[in-house]
Amino acid sequence: MKERGIDLYIVPTADDHISEYVGEHYKSRAFLTGFTGSAGTAVITEDEAGLWTDGRYFVQAKEQIKGSVFTLFPMAEPGVPTVEEYVGEHLPQGGCIGFDGSCMAAAAAKKYKKAAEEKHGKVAMEEDLAGMIWEDRPPLPKEPVWLLPQRYAGESAKDKLARIRACMKEKGADCHLIGSMYDIAWILNLRGGDIRHVPVFLSFFFMDETRAVLYAFTERWPQEVKEALRDAGVSCRAYGAIYDELPELLEKGSVLLDPETVNARLLLRIPDGVKVVEADNPSERMRAVKNETELAGTKEAHIRDGAAVTKFIREIKTSIGRGGITEISAQERLRQLRAEQEGFLDESFDTIAAYGANAAMMHYSATAEDHAALEKKGFFLVDSGGHYVDGTTDITRTIVLGEVTEEQKRLYTTVLKSHIRLAAARFPKGVTGQNLDALAREPMWELGLDYRCGTGHGVGHILNVHEGPNAFRWKPTDGHPAQPLEPGMITTDEPGYYEEGAYGIRIENELLCVRGETTEYGEFYEFEPLTFAPIDLDAVMPPLLSWEERDWLNHYHECVRKALAPYLNDEEKEWLKYETRAI
Repeated sequence: MKERGIDLYIVPTADDHISEYVGEHYKSRAFLTGFTGSAGTAVITEDEAGLWTDGRYFVQAKEQIKGSVFTLFPMAEPGVPTVEEYVGEHLPQGGCIGFDGSCMAAAAAKKYKKAAEEKHGKVAMEEDLAGMIWEDRPPLPKEPVWLLPQRYAGESAKDKLARIRACMKEKGADCHLIGSMYDIAWILNLRGGDIRHVPVFLSFFFMDETRAVLYAFTERWPQEVKEALRDAGVSCRAYGAIYDELPELLEKGSVLLDPETVNARLLLRIPDGVKVVEADNPSERMRAVKNETELAGTKEAHIRDGAAVTKFIREIKTSIGRGGITEISAQERLRQLRAEQEGFLDESFDTIAAYGANAAMMHYSATAEDHAALEKKGFFLVDSGGHYVDGTTDITRTIVLGEVTEEQKRLYTTVLKSHIRLAAARFPKGVTGQNLDALAREPMWELGLDYRCGTGHGVGHILNVHEGPNAFRWKPTDGHPAQPLEPGMITTDEPGYYEEGAYGIRIENELLCVRGETTEYGEFYEFEPLTFAPIDLDAVMPPLLSWEERDWLNHYHECVRKALAPYLNDEEKEWLKYETRAI
């Protein structure tokens, strides 16, 4: 920084595609800070260093940076400046803000450029300073890519490209530049393995009315993949060539792009005179609204996944007290049970198997060096999911291992009430997840409590387990305004309660938005649960539930028994019958 005249350097959690999760090569922020969570930003000045992360990671980040030069700035907490506010306050007059433009979203870079200009300064985005000091940095991944058959995808790549071209016309754009690997994988019906548990591949995509160009490491791709691309009218170029060739591709006209997923360095390569149309990628909404084939596959995947989770819960609850069960052995057993299910590909994220106080860390990760043994008391929170050939799952259950206090039961029941309130919602067309979030939080708010994260997120189809634009959160997100919920969208319902140093509670199902009745006030929507596994009744206080909430729970458990019966043996069915008893 001193050699280059940089006063303040920013290291986000991102890759060249501004992905939520990144491969090992891109974990510069983790390398610098020691904090391994999936979200965070590091800012380094001459005399101090800060780490920003969200409420999911406050406890973990505080522990992992303890004793280091980094100070934790818990995001959205009272009195805590945002990264942008901190940068504006600490940048000296005429100063320079530095960051790697390849790993900074164009929209974010624009804000930092404005902050620098307000101080009559500048930005330097040409170099990756963290990479310069990372001596044993992992190489760029080049994992195999495979074709998702249309019997699972439900639509050909050629038809998807035609739909996107129609959207380009509507927006007045001559061409379209895509940096998001999730969108590229969905459009082309391809999947890869360049990010752990996220089946995507490093790639950029450019298209206009007649051309479609994929920039990727295609050297070792199977012949059937290359033939499928040719059939769809897609030509292939070397991954890094996009930076050199983009000016020639964009000689004139207008280009549609999402500044939240196209990096700043790419934006700089767009020639002067070319109009930039900033908007969400059309494919984002297309992939969020699942087609009939995707929905049918997802429902089947959830039943098989639910059988694996139910077997797991039974094993844990009937074996506890005999000793020998740890967070590590439990999560390994759950993976084994999923792997036994037809069509299993991978876990959809690293399983969170958290006992006792560890569950207060929302995204806790047990390691061989640091994990807990399960005891016959308290709560065991397990948040997990799987990718199958026909769909993706995400489920959380809080398992009662033995004695729990009355206060723990009260809070567990409150979390259950929050879950049910949202799952049972009926709402008119046009309502967003931001509108509905208060339904889930109301039982918590009535007690003066809350949780420091959203209530739910969209789920990809054999893609990122987190996807937009649908979500349940009351706090608006920069660059991502709330979007109306639509039939075909899948969103998680996962309220929780987290007592630092003591325990955590979360109950999560995936909800499918479906059409309900039409009245004189318009068309109404509602939710259909996709997740089938028992919700532990051993900590429920029935008097705290309304009759409507009890009816919902009893009906849900009746559906669980019916859906899972073909996948369970007689002993498992008998156990499940009791665990899903009417209350």
